[in-house]
Amino acid sequence: MKYFIASDIHGSAYYCEKMFTAFQIENADKLILLGDILYHGPRNYLPKDYMPTEVVKILSGLADKILCVRGNCDSEVDGMVLPFPIMADYGIMCENNRLIYFTHGHNHNVNTPLPFSKGDILLHGHTHVPAWENFGNDNLYLNPGSVSIPKNNSPHSYMTLENGTFIWKDLDGSPYHKLEIL
Repeated sequence: MKYFIASDIHGSAYYCEKMFTAFQIENADKLILLGDILYHGPRNYLPKDYMPTEVVKILSGLADKILCVRGNCDSEVDGMVLPFPIMADYGIMCENNRLIYFTHGHNHNVNTPLPFSKGDILLHGHTHVPAWENFGNDNLYLNPGSVSIPKNNSPHSYMTLENGTFIWKDLDGSPYHKLEIL
């Protein structure tokens, strides 16, 4: 199974459309969204083509493929207009016998982790900065960066996961980092 992992769309129809195109090109089975879907938040500038209603329309075409967690900018009303659930704090999946906890990052992160076992992986957005770091008891923290509002001079980006390999890519599909988990 191939996963397409993205975070922090923040209501940008322009970047959501670019993400949608990348998802189609990647031919992924599932889209994991790590929160902050519609609202830009009080600390972020207004992203290009801020049109949350258009983002809803774009994502509606993928509703049966989306796994999504709630971000700090997501609200109950957002869940009422999106055709997929977004209010879970985290999800869990397994890849190559390793548990991957996916969350937004504002509640659960390397400083306030979930009950990890040795080798588990923490996957979150929130910082808008791509990351691949070791922490804790042989654990990994991974971050796809932001689709619409990247920070620290990082690219507008996403990740894929297939056969135990994470690949970070810019929204044009150019890879810039690769990590294999055993």
